[in-house]
Amino acid sequence: MSGEQAERDRHWLELACDLARLCPPSRTAFSVGAVIVGADGTELSRGFSRESDPKAHAEEAALAKPMEPADLGGATIYSSLEPCGRRLSRPRPCARLIVDAGIGRVVYAWREPSLFVEGDGEEVLRAAGIEVVWIGDLAERAREPNAHLL
Repeated sequence: MSGEQAERDRHWLELACDLARLCPPSRTAFSVGAVIVGADGTELSRGFSRESDPKAHAEEAALAKPMEPADLGGATIYSSLEPCGRRLSRPRPCARLIVDAGIGRVVYAWREPSLFVEGDGEEVLRAAGIEVVWIGDLAERAREPNAHLL
């Protein structure tokens, strides 16, 4: 990955981590932020957990908003937490929603802890041919809005 791409990834992932601070607190779900960026580097959508629905995850909230272009194959979704591969609150986990949307790349900061479900979102994404990038040095920033759960 080029230095320029790494800088862009870091910028957008930091924004996703900051969005997680906007989440209404919950004792039963993580606070997560997500940003969808098009192939041309422009922001298409953003969301955070419980933004409009007490059960909504960040990636789900971002994907639910109207976006142009309709083809998301060149887009990247940045999430403060590894997109869930399993979920208790809805039938389709975020990793599956990302696959179904056709997004080609996922960048995240914090691997999902096994607090609510076993985290295997990265495996689901990779199995579908999606490029996954983990920027672990931002994990602490992603954990901060979740300190009450840890």
